[in-house]
Amino acid sequence: MNPVEEGMNKEREWEMRPGGMLVQKREDGSDDDNINLPLYKIKVSFGSSFFDFTVPCKFTFGELKKLLAQETGIEPEDQRLFFRGREKDDAETLLMAGLKDHSKLWLTERLASKEKKMEEARKKDEISKACAAIAEVRVEVDKLSQRVSSLEASLYNGAKVDEKEFIILTELLMVQLLKLDSIEANGEAKIQRKNEVRRVQSYVDTLDALKARNSNTYDDCGNTVAVTTNWETFDSGVGSLTPPPVSSSSKVDKEWERFE
Repeated sequence: MNPVEEGMNKEREWEMRPGGMLVQKREDGSDDDNINLPLYKIKVSFGSSFFDFTVPCKFTFGELKKLLAQETGIEPEDQRLFFRGREKDDAETLLMAGLKDHSKLWLTERLASKEKKMEEARKKDEISKACAAIAEVRVEVDKLSQRVSSLEASLYNGAKVDEKEFIILTELLMVQLLKLDSIEANGEAKIQRKNEVRRVQSYVDTLDALKARNSNTYDDCGNTVAVTTNWETFDSGVGSLTPPPVSSSSKVDKEWERFE
């Protein structure tokens, strides 16, 4: 392997010199050949954007991609650098590629990376829309929960509640469950939807219990039995069949009327 290739394979460390010059970091005992490397002012075009750099001529395209990653947000492995219509290898230096001062490069993003970002953006947008839809349902459920609490308070205070109230509230809660079921949710939205479904179901269960309690209250009121503590005594014992004596002051009419 020749010295040039060895230099390409070694991981360089660069340092910023006074005046903004980027040079290879010196090591103890090294010669001064790398200290005053020629600097290239290059321009990198990316879509409608342009980036200017001043870097040493022995700067590799891989190292240049790291600088571009800070500017564009595109990871180095997702970048493609072109010079004179040809894509450059990461290990190749600017000098070896034939760049000169004020040379121009073209940067593109790999198609797979673009598609991946587009898919991530689409999923993020879907999750955002799903969360918004779930939030709307949550507002309606909050309103219905207040009505459930009001019914519960009335019933436990001894009030009689019309059974229609339980039916109407249950139907309204079921409508919200259907809305939640129609929302396609992933990620965080899926967790939110699951929690909201559980909350609605808990209110439906509460209404069922209150409805049963309310029905028992009606039954108790309809089956009320009057109990008297005045007991009648019979001289001849329990279930005596002996008729009571006729008082002497009573007038007995022995005349009978015949019915044809």
